[in-house]
Amino acid sequence: MTIFEKATREKFRYPSAKGLLTTEQLWELPLTAKSGFSLDDVAKAVNAELKAVDTESFVATEANPAKATLETKLEVVKHVIAVRLTEAQAAKAAAAKKLEKEKLLAVLARKQDAVLENLTEADLLARINNL
Repeated sequence: MTIFEKATREKFRYPSAKGLLTTEQLWELPLTAKSGFSLDDVAKAVNAELKAVDTESFVATEANPAKATLETKLEVVKHVIAVRLTEAQAAKAAAAKKLEKEKLLAVLARKQDAVLENLTEADLLARINNL
């Protein structure tokens, strides 16, 4: 069973400043935010819950069942963060490419204009008549 199948079947809820969030709502959160309402904050909250459950007991003989659920919750949030970071990097690279292309097209247009400026009047008239 994948982590997302487990998350949706068990209806995982994640703590946030705005209340409990579904797995689907994680995709809509910003990576970071000053308001305490981001993927980073959700990951920190789940990690804090996991650490609280993970405290060692000298009398308990069985592992706390909440630990496995919290570990899976944390894996879901980490996966969403990794995908969102990859998407952000791809968007940044695409924006840089677009900017570079616009610059190159502007330089090309100036060079083409310079070539046209150097044409003789007869050449210009001939080109106009061919259009």
